[in-house]
Amino acid sequence: MFPNQHKNPDNRNESGIGKHRKRPSPESPSPESPKPPRLVAWEVTRRCNLSCRHCRAAANMGPYPGELSTEKCFQIIDEIAAVGSPIVILTGGDPMLRENIFEIARYGADKGLKMVMSPCGTLLSKENARRLKESGIDRISLSVDGSTAGTHDDFRRVPGAFEEVMTGIECAREAGLEFQINTTVTKVNLAELPDILRLAIDLGAVAFHPFLLVPTGRARDELAGQALSPQEYEETLNWVYDQRDSVPLNFKPTCAPHYYRILRQRAHAEGKKVTVETHGMDAMSKGCLGGQGFCFISYKGEVQICGFLDVKCGDLTEQSFGEVWNESHVFKQMRDLDGYHGRCGYCEYRRFCGGCRARAYEVTGDYLGEEPYCVYEPKARKKP
Repeated sequence: MFPNQHKNPDNRNESGIGKHRKRPSPESPSPESPKPPRLVAWEVTRRCNLSCRHCRAAANMGPYPGELSTEKCFQIIDEIAAVGSPIVILTGGDPMLRENIFEIARYGADKGLKMVMSPCGTLLSKENARRLKESGIDRISLSVDGSTAGTHDDFRRVPGAFEEVMTGIECAREAGLEFQINTTVTKVNLAELPDILRLAIDLGAVAFHPFLLVPTGRARDELAGQALSPQEYEETLNWVYDQRDSVPLNFKPTCAPHYYRILRQRAHAEGKKVTVETHGMDAMSKGCLGGQGFCFISYKGEVQICGFLDVKCGDLTEQSFGEVWNESHVFKQMRDLDGYHGRCGYCEYRRFCGGCRARAYEVTGDYLGEEPYCVYEPKARKKP
C-alpha cells in the first residue's frame, strides 16, 4: 500500500517484547528547566464497557477501588491551573461512565483550562453531546479502528461498536461539538488506513490522528505479532507526510515521534521550510512530550510520563501536581535528552523526536533506551 521509500540497511530487529524491567537512575541528570505542561491526559475512571484489544489499561467495567472523589478532582484542577494552562484530556476507560463528568469538565473550563474528552462513543447520545458542549468540552476524540464494522468490531471485541460510534459522531455533529478520529494502527488495519482517512473526512472530523501501537496492557497478548515492523513504521509515516498538505483536516500521527525526523528530512530534501503549529490542539512541535510537555494522571491519582509507560512518577493523593511536575526524578530524566541511551542519546534529531520511551521500556526494559522501531542511523558520532 505504501511506497517502499526507505530501506532498512541494518535489518534492525522486528521488536519482540522484553521480559525484564529496569529503571535507569543516573546519579545526577541535568535536565532543562521545566516548562509548564502543554497537555495533561487524565484517566478520570478506568471503567469501560468495551474490551479493546489494544487497551493499555486492560479496562473493563470494574469496579476499580480508589477512584478520586469529586472534591479531589477539583483540587487537582486547581493545582494544574496553578502550574500552567494546558489542554486537559479527560479519558478512561470511558469518561462518560463517571457520573459527575460534566461537573468536572465545567470546573476545569471555568478555571481557564481547555477541556477535551476521549469517550468511547457508545454512550454519546444527543442529550450527552449537548451536555458536553454546555459543560465546556471543546473537542472530543472518537476511535475508529477500521473502515468497516467487521474490522472495528473485532478490534473492540463488541458487536455493533462501529454502528454505535457512527451514531455518536452524528450526535456530536448535531450538537456542534468538534470531533477528531483516532485510529490505532496495526498489521490488521494497515491496508485500511487510506479508507479510514477518507471516512474521517466524509464524517466531518477536524482531525485524524493515527496512533502507532504501543504494545502495553492488553495489547501485549491480544496483538502479539501485530505491531508494524520498523520498516513498515517508516513507510507509513512517509505516507502520512505525502498526504498532509492534500487533506482538509489536521493529519498528525501520535505515538510516532520519529515522524518529526521524517518531516524535517523530507522537507529539507524538497527545499522546503518546516512550518508547524506550536500551540493548541493541532500543535506539532515535537515527538515524545512525555515528562516534558505532557503527563498522564491515573484514576487513583498516580502520575506517569504517559499512559503507556507504567512507571510511577508521583502520587497526587500525597503531592501537589506542581511538586510532581517540577521535581519528579523520572520527569527530570526525560528532560535530559543527552542522557538517553543508544542512538537516541546522540541522534541529531533527538530534540525533535526523542523516541518513544514506552516502546523502549517494553522492548528493552530501559525507558531511556533507544526507540526500537526506528530504522534511522544518526550521522552524529556515537557517544563514548
